[in-house]
Amino acid sequence: MTTTSDSVLVSITVNGTAHQATVPSHLLLADFIRDHLGLTGTKLGCETGQCGACLVLVDGKSVKSCAMLVAQADGAKVTTIEGLSPAEVLTPLQNALWEHHGVQCGFCAPGLVISLTDLLSRNARPSEQEIRTWMDGIFCRCGIYQNAVKAVQSLTQST
Repeated sequence: MTTTSDSVLVSITVNGTAHQATVPSHLLLADFIRDHLGLTGTKLGCETGQCGACLVLVDGKSVKSCAMLVAQADGAKVTTIEGLSPAEVLTPLQNALWEHHGVQCGFCAPGLVISLTDLLSRNARPSEQEIRTWMDGIFCRCGIYQNAVKAVQSLTQST
């Protein structure tokens, strides 16, 4: 990362594509993803890190991108909801959420999918309590939590 006055040069890989850009030092990762890369699956809800709509994977770990500067992601590999299934085929988790009505309006869905993807990468058989804990930072006005738990459990029962 190179710094010049109030801008920084960052190198970041997003969904497998390398990007280099000079950006304001205060630019949030969420804004970079949405405004500079045009990837609008990452949502901005509260912009305070409370709702979880902006979750992305940074080097494989779920991160609230509205609470992280793009400069902090310099050199990192970032995966957005668009990068989880680049062939536009639903992942097993996305398919299970669809089948179990674990998504409704779709606003929180990208963050929910990212969070649960991270959980399942760490623990292929999470308990109901673990699933609920990982959804704790996701604010869903539609209230799909119970169905999302069922969706994840359907995946873990078949493995």
